[in-house]
Amino acid sequence: MTAPRPAEPPSEDLSRLADLHGVATSYSPSPDRTVAASAAAVALTLAALGVDASTPGAVRAALAARERELGARLLPPTVVGWGTSPPAALAALPEGSRLLIETEQGETRASSEHLPPGVHRLTATVPDGRTATAHLVIAPARLPSPTGRSHGLLVQLYSLLSRRSWGMGDLGDLAELAGWAGRSLGAGFVQVNPLHAAVPGAPTDPSPYRPSSRRFPDPVHLRIEDVPECAYVEDRERLRVLLERSGRLREAVLDKGALIDRDAVWELKREALQLLYEVPLGPGRRAAYCDFLAEQGQALEDHATWYALAEVHGPDWHRWPTGLRDPRSAETVRARNGLLDRVDFWSRLAWLTDTQLTAAQRAGREAGMPVGIVHDLAVGVHPGGADAWAQQEYFAAGMSVGAPPDAFNARGQDWGLPPWRPDRLAESGYAPFRELLRALFRYAGALRIDHVMGLFRLWWVPLGHPPTEGTYVRYDAEAMLAVLVLEASRAGALVIGEDLGTVEPGVREALRERGVLGTSVLWFERDWEGDGRPLPPDRWRADCLATATTHDLPSTAARLTGEHVELRDSLGLLTRPLEQERAEAAADTAEWLALLTHLGLLNGTGGTDTSSEEAEIQAVHRFLLRTPARMVGVWLPDGVGDRRPQNLPGTWDQYPNWRLPIADAEGRPVTLEDLAASPRLHALIEVLRQPPDASGG
Repeated sequence: MTAPRPAEPPSEDLSRLADLHGVATSYSPSPDRTVAASAAAVALTLAALGVDASTPGAVRAALAARERELGARLLPPTVVGWGTSPPAALAALPEGSRLLIETEQGETRASSEHLPPGVHRLTATVPDGRTATAHLVIAPARLPSPTGRSHGLLVQLYSLLSRRSWGMGDLGDLAELAGWAGRSLGAGFVQVNPLHAAVPGAPTDPSPYRPSSRRFPDPVHLRIEDVPECAYVEDRERLRVLLERSGRLREAVLDKGALIDRDAVWELKREALQLLYEVPLGPGRRAAYCDFLAEQGQALEDHATWYALAEVHGPDWHRWPTGLRDPRSAETVRARNGLLDRVDFWSRLAWLTDTQLTAAQRAGREAGMPVGIVHDLAVGVHPGGADAWAQQEYFAAGMSVGAPPDAFNARGQDWGLPPWRPDRLAESGYAPFRELLRALFRYAGALRIDHVMGLFRLWWVPLGHPPTEGTYVRYDAEAMLAVLVLEASRAGALVIGEDLGTVEPGVREALRERGVLGTSVLWFERDWEGDGRPLPPDRWRADCLATATTHDLPSTAARLTGEHVELRDSLGLLTRPLEQERAEAAADTAEWLALLTHLGLLNGTGGTDTSSEEAEIQAVHRFLLRTPARMVGVWLPDGVGDRRPQNLPGTWDQYPNWRLPIADAEGRPVTLEDLAASPRLHALIEVLRQPPDASGG
């Protein structure tokens, strides 16, 4: 059997061409190692950017064309300015150049000095008569830091059922949680999973990180009874039957050990929402809905059209009749006109969901939360979904986002999400990104950005190829950050970047400079450049959200007991002998407990009947208070001793990812009402409400 030939590295010309288009020809999985990308991966990635690199001759021609283009270019498509400083790109224009700036506010300026924040239109004329136009993004120099320290809760919303929800947590539960946490726990925020619209059809992908659309929320989260039209449904018997069925779904999860069944919940809610849709809106409600339609414009029309067409043709637009694959075609216009009632139905659901999301944020702020709801922005969208259809000119065809091989995953990762094209984003002045952020900031006090490193570069994997045969593509991080800071500042919101894992040098520094907080998880905070031991609290960074765990990691109770190792072993996920994994996990935990003991943080637990495990969980959070972190988050399941992770990376159907209700240490589901009365949760939160110097030792 012949051994496979090693992948051919890019030629000098191909490497130069790739560099000019922001495509990497190598990457470094560790500081002491560099891996070359294959010539095939580089050529396919360039092809996705509209560059022919299929033959040596094509490479030479494309390289010459790109060099001519860049040599003649006066300005990049998007120019960035920070605060009152003049944009650096303008300093490169020849002396005597004239500027004409049409501001977002409708003014005309001849100078770039003291421009208001916004996205303006810039025209530059150089002395030889040539002109160039560009988008000019003026952003505040940085986002303000949070005032004081706040503590809050982290929760996957679907997992938080009350005695009123329909088989999964909903926006009514979120508003109740925010109001209670703000008033009774002194919480400053509640962070939730992405609530983006899902791809319809059973079985639905339960992961909230692979949505159909990031621009609009999912109506499965609606609290039906909180919609005003619910009181006026004519078919009361039909509504009563739906309520009874929803009660059985809820009881199955809470009392009978069933998994959360999103599809079953949506089936009932969709039928109920159809009943509500038949109720005429009152004049005030009608006016508010019309305002929403006008504000959202083309984006909402496209979104609702996709869902209406998906009801007829299925949820993957690549399989629709050819004419309908183009959102701007005459066939699509005719189809939309024939489905106006369904388009209006889906538009109405987007409005109702937006309204309840806004109410949840208002509940948190009225309860005294300085931040309120922290929403989560997924890194991408499903290739067959609404956004990929409506904005397909901005997505790289034939490509998927993932991660290269590293010490934790030798095969790399393919997330099945099409990446944005950096060239098209720049040409549009980052319009899709701006509109996406503006939509989310309507109801967010802060935004967590999943895999925030994607603002700088993303690992592109050609479809049909393994993740090992991908390469990095660079984005204009300065422009992406400027848009992010601009929109967050307009909304008065914070931004938290999920910067866990392998992070390119300089990324955390660039984010910190612009006021974007990072994410620090206790178990990962070690002195990696020194002795590798747990990082003392005074050496943690201040500009971060500090937590003990996340939805992708073991709960703190499971980590402390080593149960997470047993779980992975039972599913065949270990790559080393069980005893070796057990020993390593136990040694890791022992080092942390030794530090907690040394700092005196295991003293002063809440009562003599407090278990050692509960005392250790409290001590972990006392430790977080000793750090300078501006935000400290409690994974809500940790408050009741839950053992199970919400998501176990590396599994698909072997583990019930995204379908588990919050449960106690014995695995019994815990309702929102139970949480509010839980002595264990209150004792943990009381730790966080103490000043750091009184929290131990």
